[in-house]
Amino acid sequence: MKTGVKIILAVFVTGFLSMGLAFGQNDDEQGAATSKGPKYGADSVNCVMHLSLYREFYKQKNVKDAFPHWRWVFLNCPLSSQNLYIDGAKMVSARIEESKDVNVRNKYIDTLMMIYDQRIVSFNREAYVLGRKGIEMVTYRPENVEENYQTFKKSIELGGNNSESATLAYYFQTILGMVQIEKLEKIAIVEAYDQISTIIDYNLSKNLDKPKNIEIWNNIKANIEQAFEPFASCEDLISIYSKKFAETPDNVDMLTKMTTMLDRKKCTDSDLFFSATEQLHKLQPSGKSAYLMGSMSREKKQYSKAAEYLNQAVELGSDNDEKIKALNLLAAVNYEQHNYPQARANALKILQINPSYGKAYIFIGDLYAASSSMCNEDDLSGKTVFWAAIDMYIKARNVDPSVADEANSKIGQYSRYYPASDDLFFRDMQEGASYTVGCWINENTTIRGIK
Repeated sequence: MKTGVKIILAVFVTGFLSMGLAFGQNDDEQGAATSKGPKYGADSVNCVMHLSLYREFYKQKNVKDAFPHWRWVFLNCPLSSQNLYIDGAKMVSARIEESKDVNVRNKYIDTLMMIYDQRIVSFNREAYVLGRKGIEMVTYRPENVEENYQTFKKSIELGGNNSESATLAYYFQTILGMVQIEKLEKIAIVEAYDQISTIIDYNLSKNLDKPKNIEIWNNIKANIEQAFEPFASCEDLISIYSKKFAETPDNVDMLTKMTTMLDRKKCTDSDLFFSATEQLHKLQPSGKSAYLMGSMSREKKQYSKAAEYLNQAVELGSDNDEKIKALNLLAAVNYEQHNYPQARANALKILQINPSYGKAYIFIGDLYAASSSMCNEDDLSGKTVFWAAIDMYIKARNVDPSVADEANSKIGQYSRYYPASDDLFFRDMQEGASYTVGCWINENTTIRGIK
């Protein structure tokens, strides 16, 4: 390496170290000059001159002549411009790539890291800058797995949903590295996946009107999914979480993450999922946990227990959508218990919440149609129930066009079971007249027949 370059680097590093972290923290970048010292330093005339010269040479892609002026600005008026750090990182990165000597290369890498650190001191934006710094660390010192991991971890803790997509991808990479060198347990991969997925989903929903951004976030999501795939089998997740559940069965945060992950990866048939959800519901009852318990109890054909949990889900539901979802499943459980009146009562509760919910009317119609064998005291072999059923299907398509096709299909299916017109005439029943279907249904309807 040339002597002149060595001197420049020595002065650069010494100057930076002597400057230290003399400036305080402030989130107001525009106010940096007043809160952290003069924007153009103690010698504003020279600062402006060197700043102009470095920028002019840099624009001309003359890095050799730009670098000395840039260095002077960096050392003497670090608050002058954020471009100072953006341009400096690019120039130093270029010198790293050009360096053949390992020692010189390492000194330039140290310099690059200091540029990012001083940028945080001068202009804050710590979450964003740490993410960029972390990418450089992984690029130039991938062997420093733990240090790289800590940098990304802090960046994401500070940035949250505002974290950059690339930062998330590199963070997950360092998590895998930490597990590989046995500095973290496998559960860290699962927890990081959950954390990152939440941030990605937030940004996907936030950028619905920006196709380019959506494409970027979907690509990151696909990359994360691919990296997580080797650890995503139900067998692996259950193995990882079983130990955690045994150690901290009363940790609500852990139980929430566990049940969410097992649900997301469709591992809901496991005993662990049932036990963890049950424990979570005991510790922190919610509409969601009650619904899950009801759903799983139903799958086990424990209908009474399922109905109990689903009634809780209705009471605890945080919004109407949650309540309707729980009432739908509760009505289905009632049907499986052959408790048709209660099934109808819960379908009607849905209609009280949302009168345009056509599926509730279709469900009631299905209940009526299924009752023909038990409601046969009408002297027409139970065929009058189909009049009441079709009334419900007609209501369904009238209030909710989205179910019109299904409703019409059922009307066509069950109208074939109308009594014959001759049978109605024989019984002195006039088509179009009012009629009350008895049994548990007890509905007013209209007499209909087929020729």
